[in-house]
Order: sequence, then C-alpha cells, then structure tokens
Amino acid sequence: MKRKLIALLCALAATPAAAESYVPVMDKDTFVSLIEGRQLRHGFYPITLTVSENGQIEGRAIGWDITGSWDWQDGYFCRDLIWGGDPLGYNCQLVEVRNDGRMRFTVDRGAGNSAAFRLQ
Repeated sequence: MKRKLIALLCALAATPAAAESYVPVMDKDTFVSLIEGRQLRHGFYPITLTVSENGQIEGRAIGWDITGSWDWQDGYFCRDLIWGGDPLGYNCQLVEVRNDGRMRFTVDRGAGNSAAFRLQ
C-alpha cells in the first residue's frame, strides 16, 4: 500500500505540468491512505466532509448535515448520501488527486459533473 502511495506521489511531482494535472486514484488502499485522518473542504461552498476508512461519511454542506456510506467498486468511489434528511442516492465516482492537496470527484463513473475539494 505504501509503495503505491509513494509511486503516486512521485508521479505527481515528476514535472511542473503534473502539478496542475489530476491523476486518477485506482484502488481503495491508495484512496484510504489519502483521506485517512483528513477532511475534504470545498473551496467555494461551505462543505466539509469526513470520509472514514470504515465506510462512513459525515459532514455539513450549506447548513445541513451529511451522512452516508461508501465502498470501492471496480476503481470507483461509490457512495450513498443523505443531505439534510434527503437521500441523494447511490453513485459511483471517479476520484482524482493533484499534488497540491486537491481531490476531485466526478459523478457517473467520470462521465458527469465534478467537485474538487482540498484535503486538510
């Protein structure tokens, strides 16, 4: 697991262009190593999320609580969320990272809209 993370970080730091590029996170172990003990914070909207390695999601977004669960399937982060009491449904998302501490989630297995967060 640590070797995968080191390889990913080296690839991110390889060139100046890589600093601006997102790199896909392809496996659960790498994803967990990136989010473990950290929060995801949106840069523009007041959204803070904690994604635990045990499959739980907690946070707040625009004044309402978020709860949910997640798992990893076929290279995608699949989550089921409730926001302010309303179910958002199950969706599998492409996860990508940059070496500046940003993580981007793209819905519908990478075919839909994206949201970028800062890992803190």
